[in-house]
Amino acid sequence: MDNLQNTIAILGDLIAFPTISPDSNLDMIAYLAERLDSVGACVGIYHDETGKKANLFATLGPDMPGGVVLSGHTDVVPVSDQSWTSDPFVMDEREGRLYGRGSCDMKGFIAATIALAPLFAERVGARPIHFAFTHDEESGCFGAQALAEQLRAKGVRPGVALIGEPTSMRVIEGHKGCYEYSTHFTGLAGHGSAPDMGVNSVEYAARYVTRLLHLKDALRARAPKDSRFDPPWTTINVGALHGGVAHNVIPSRTSVDWEMRPVQTSDADYVKSDLERYCEDELLPDMRAISDEAGIVTEIIAEVEGLEPASENEARDIFMELTGANGADLVAFGTEAGIFQTLGLTAVVCGPGSIEQAHKADENVSIDQLSQCVSMLERLTARIA
Repeated sequence: MDNLQNTIAILGDLIAFPTISPDSNLDMIAYLAERLDSVGACVGIYHDETGKKANLFATLGPDMPGGVVLSGHTDVVPVSDQSWTSDPFVMDEREGRLYGRGSCDMKGFIAATIALAPLFAERVGARPIHFAFTHDEESGCFGAQALAEQLRAKGVRPGVALIGEPTSMRVIEGHKGCYEYSTHFTGLAGHGSAPDMGVNSVEYAARYVTRLLHLKDALRARAPKDSRFDPPWTTINVGALHGGVAHNVIPSRTSVDWEMRPVQTSDADYVKSDLERYCEDELLPDMRAISDEAGIVTEIIAEVEGLEPASENEARDIFMELTGANGADLVAFGTEAGIFQTLGLTAVVCGPGSIEQAHKADENVSIDQLSQCVSMLERLTARIA
């Protein structure tokens, strides 16, 4: 069986694991571990605190710094409330495309890496090849963040990372971060006819939102002069405001759901420090003048680092050469690449399939895209020899 046909067969196996984010991925991790162990890889499995999910990190070649990481997330988004024309967890081939949940996001790439593992094992030389497969990317990249900490603790220092998210095999050298928060306001309930006797949590939440909108405008002026992002500045979005129970009741609890997409980490620091000062110096003193129990707490839903473009990027240079690309692009969607970048390595995103197919009913990847990915990895095996 050639590498492409083997990739397709493995993809069928992977799709059959219903690794929806809230559920366990352990069966798929065990499958991948067995495959990699069979070709002589040193395999490590790292469970989360629940014991129901795990990351996998495996290495072929010498135990030394450097080498290439091939990374993908094992979890997929739910299929509920979607109208599929075939079973989402049984791969279906139709007209040159392979259908199934996770086919492009991103089990197609994982399948290709596993299909090429025997060839990597045969050819690996002075630079190791690492395989990193994570949990909970779709819900906040929690698996990759945990894996990064585990690698730091073990002193593992790869040199280059390829994150195989679906990019239609374009080489991506940058994307914004994604920081999501819920800010909770605790006031003091009372009758609407006596507003001065209560602490109206909705009103303080509204003032907080106004501050967010002020920061949203201020961030435009902070856009780096050479920013290639669209838009070139860090953005803020207020997604929801929840609070109140009736027209005539002073609301005691309100929450604001919001996010920012930083083009640089300094922008995230600027926003967070400004909001902290605003709450401590203005909102909280007003609230606690009426009730000592009043408070503001910001819950971190996820803080996923962006992939910052760099003038010197070995990963970009390698995978542009292997794909024949004339340049590297930026994308709007987030990935785990920025987390790997924090380890001090260079990273790019490149994988089979289109992001337009991800998360939708009848998700699919073309066999042609998988073939291009397999060819890229075959050329990588020659490079590491």
